Amino acid sequence: MIKFLDLQKINAQYAAEMKQAAAEVIDSGWFLMGEKLSNFEKKLASYTGAPHAIGVANGLDALRLILKAYMEIGLMQEGDEVIVPANTYIASLLAISDNRLVPVLVEPKNSNFNLDIDLIEKNITEKTKAIMVVHLYGQVCWSESLVALAKKYNLKIIEDNAQAIGAEWKGIKTGNLGDAAGFSFYPGKNLGALGDAGAVTTNDTQLAEMVRALGNYGSRKKYVNEFQGLNSRLDEIQAAFLEIKLKYIDSENQYRRKLAALYLNGINNPLISLPIPNDAESAPQNNHEHVWHLFVIRCSQREKLQQHLEQKGIQTLIHYPLPPNKQQAYKTLNNFDYPITNIIHNEVLSLPISPVMTESDVETVIEAVNIFS
Repeated sequence: MIKFLDLQKINAQYAAEMKQAAAEVIDSGWFLMGEKLSNFEKKLASYTGAPHAIGVANGLDALRLILKAYMEIGLMQEGDEVIVPANTYIASLLAISDNRLVPVLVEPKNSNFNLDIDLIEKNITEKTKAIMVVHLYGQVCWSESLVALAKKYNLKIIEDNAQAIGAEWKGIKTGNLGDAAGFSFYPGKNLGALGDAGAVTTNDTQLAEMVRALGNYGSRKKYVNEFQGLNSRLDEIQAAFLEIKLKYIDSENQYRRKLAALYLNGINNPLISLPIPNDAESAPQNNHEHVWHLFVIRCSQREKLQQHLEQKGIQTLIHYPLPPNKQQAYKTLNNFDYPITNIIHNEVLSLPISPVMTESDVETVIEAVNIFS
């Protein structure tokens, strides 16, 4: 059996280091907002190139806190609009609506699943205050025209970087491209904790200070609450684990690129649509743009293909079977028509890709996909 994602095998590589780190935390008696968190925040900031990194409880909270901070600062207010891809994971929308802001869904590109930047401007209104770009599946969503558009309309660009840590656009890492970025360190992510965890990065000192306070009950000083905040803090043990695994993220991402290249060059079944990882404007002259958190193909006979691969001993997953506009949670959007999004969600299938897969495993998957009919 080729597992979709073997977390036991991934974390076994670092088990000795993580057990030692856990013992250090246990022996210290300090479990929140201590040295391990401070060290990880500094290393994450250094890694991304952003001056500020704030550990939070999870990726959803990272996005929630960014928007909540902008509202406390006075740059947004209830009822303002945030442009967001129509085919993102629902957490992107939840962060917006939880702050009583309005998500404005914009279709993705058919070729790479990311937000179609050319469609943004016609969706901008007087209430638009931000664009949330999602680097979906680890593929960078960025362009010079996006930056120009944000500048033209005085909009903030928020990166949902839950799936793309280590990816780059022209030498700048995701998490340091926009005004602020939210990270998820859910266990299955390229940089995964052993539980829920997340972070915010930003170049904006005022925003960073506000995010840190809001995530700590709205407090900068214990028992003094300036704002109506949340309890969203990255604990010491998870921070210690993430600091260890951050050392290996570049080599693991590079291996993912190697496996993705095998898929891209090897799959030749006409029934399968492969992701097109770069477009003419965003493609840099190096091999560091995408980090392939997921390798997602499309097939009009998806269920049949998934069953075929399962019979061959290959696990696959669907990311995601229902788009946000089809979810009961957003029933007010149920009647809106997003044809590209709907097609994508009806056809996508994620093939296994991870730093513990072998090239032989990938060749086995390629062979199985190519004989599908």
